[in-house]
Amino acid sequence: MKPVEIGADGDIRFPTPFNVATHFIDRHLAEGRGAKVAIRTVRGDVTYAQLAANVDRCASALTALGVAKGERLLLVVKDSPEFLYAFWGAIKAGIVPVPLNTLLKAKDYAFMIENSECAMLVYSPEYAVEVEAALAKAAHKPAHLFGSEAFTALLAGGAEGFEAVPATALSECFWLYSSGSTGQPKGAVHLHRDMVVTSETYGVQTLGVREDDVCFSAAKLFFAYGLGNGMTFPLWVGATTVLLDTRPTPDSTFEMIARFRPTLYFGVPTLYAAQLQALESLKPDLSSVRLCVSAGEALPADIYRRWRERTGLDILDGIGSTELLHIFISNRVGSIRPGSSGTMVPGYEARIVDENDREVPIGESGKLLVKGKSAAAYYWRNPEKTATTMLGEWLNTGDTYSRDAEGYYLYCGRSDDMLKVGGIWCSPFEIEGTLIECPKVLEAAVVGREDQAGLVKPEAWIILADGVKPTDALEAELLAHCKSRMAPYKYPRKFHFVDELPKTATGKIQRFRLRASEA
Repeated sequence: MKPVEIGADGDIRFPTPFNVATHFIDRHLAEGRGAKVAIRTVRGDVTYAQLAANVDRCASALTALGVAKGERLLLVVKDSPEFLYAFWGAIKAGIVPVPLNTLLKAKDYAFMIENSECAMLVYSPEYAVEVEAALAKAAHKPAHLFGSEAFTALLAGGAEGFEAVPATALSECFWLYSSGSTGQPKGAVHLHRDMVVTSETYGVQTLGVREDDVCFSAAKLFFAYGLGNGMTFPLWVGATTVLLDTRPTPDSTFEMIARFRPTLYFGVPTLYAAQLQALESLKPDLSSVRLCVSAGEALPADIYRRWRERTGLDILDGIGSTELLHIFISNRVGSIRPGSSGTMVPGYEARIVDENDREVPIGESGKLLVKGKSAAAYYWRNPEKTATTMLGEWLNTGDTYSRDAEGYYLYCGRSDDMLKVGGIWCSPFEIEGTLIECPKVLEAAVVGREDQAGLVKPEAWIILADGVKPTDALEAELLAHCKSRMAPYKYPRKFHFVDELPKTATGKIQRFRLRASEA
């Protein structure tokens, strides 16, 4: 196996042929890590040798079933060793794994089964009701269907010592469906090189992930952020990953940290906010953690400050996407600017442009375009969206950003979510961040809706902190809070107090649902 070469300038050079599974899985045996623990769960540990053997068994079994090179294997699988066996086994056999969001409903799975025309589907028993209902609805029927026990039996019958199907760095490798924050999910087609690029540029060069690290991602493996945190970053350097196969909560994440003592912890803003509230009464042992990371939605500055005060730990906030696979703008250790997404990750470039695709001056907001070598090749069977998003080397992120004179990028909101109030563009994220600064507010989402005069005005949906009740006096307090901290046109004209906000699996608020809801 010829190695991937990392140049002094950070440039990544790939050998030919190149099947990425051999570099994330088989390489560790050659480098003497067979006995080292690769995966830790409440059910037990898995060594690198055991991981490699099960990946080979999966590749052998899939080939014996007759699943052909380039066909799709859908995974509705919880965070577990079996996820890794199926994902890497498929890649090694030249089959395309497609992890799906395990929180979806039957209609969503039916769409993806039909859209992908998958040859095989593997699912954990927890998701059987929705998956089986989807299979009944879908016009396309996968030739092979495996529940958890059947998949375990399939592995047992597979042979070890599988030789990887030849590929190149630019061969199609795996898909990820977008989270659907603005509508129907889209299948982003990723290449063999992409996981290497993100693991090296963000994992190694930005986070400093090393072999003696233990990574714990509350964000799940089925989407891009969690896939890097909980799988590719630790596997790239020969570190250890901790997998939680249930829904992450403050209690469950604190228990996992105390038990498995990770050095790197990856969360999302919603979870950090809930953990902060739990810290009012809990005193978890976080002493093993050297660094926390956040993505999925921009991290409000107030959450960062309160987390730092309460735990003594930094959170590196950043922005990534399904299409670029992981974070491409990030804060750094020693140069954190609360409320910003940070600066460019090595290997990526960005432009902020206006509606005529002209770069805007420093300090002004516009459409964020990014380019980097982890970009998806195209959207499966969606040429229209491919054409409007993938602009040659550049990718339209769909986010509105500004950049200051020091190179820090400031999130303003999704481009579709920006508000024009009184003729002036306004960021919903700024208003949300201001509301969260009030200790009585746990979470907030702001959208623009027309008033009786047909003019767009900000409205806020708010989840209150425990024990706080919505009252007229509270509304007046929140109004005064906003007016004292922002330009006068930005304050919310209405407040809606709710128990939860509509979100994608990555924690992104689905503001289009709030705009469509009844007042």
